[in-house]
Amino acid sequence: MSSEARLYTFSQETKDHLRKFRLTTSRATGPQAVIYMIDKKTHEIKQDDDKVVYKSLDEIAEDLPDNSPRYILLSYPLTLPSGRLSVPYVLLYYLPSTCNAESRMMYAGAKELIRNTSEVGKVIDIESADDLEEIPKRLAVE
Repeated sequence: MSSEARLYTFSQETKDHLRKFRLTTSRATGPQAVIYMIDKKTHEIKQDDDKVVYKSLDEIAEDLPDNSPRYILLSYPLTLPSGRLSVPYVLLYYLPSTCNAESRMMYAGAKELIRNTSEVGKVIDIESADDLEEIPKRLAVE
């Protein structure tokens, strides 16, 4: 077992939610996202605002803190240049340049664990809420 798996934890409820979210968003017709954070005291990775599912990148941008990292699980349906519908499921790793070193280390240490637990296809690093505007273009290139 890796050291990350011992240091950071998911409740069974969170694991179940991650799985359900991944399975239900694969058939979504619009963007869906949830934001996760690490509890500094318990090191548990949990949903930032329980039961909130975001329906647009603008909604996500409004709720991201200015000085604290977050993990955003995003399902974003789009039509590829070939005309084929794609629903990429990605992890947005939000790491603002203004956050402190302790937070940077904590979130960096759990990045692979949440990537593997959530079973996303790709991780995209972003530094500000403004970077969310580029996500549709970055996903369409894949």
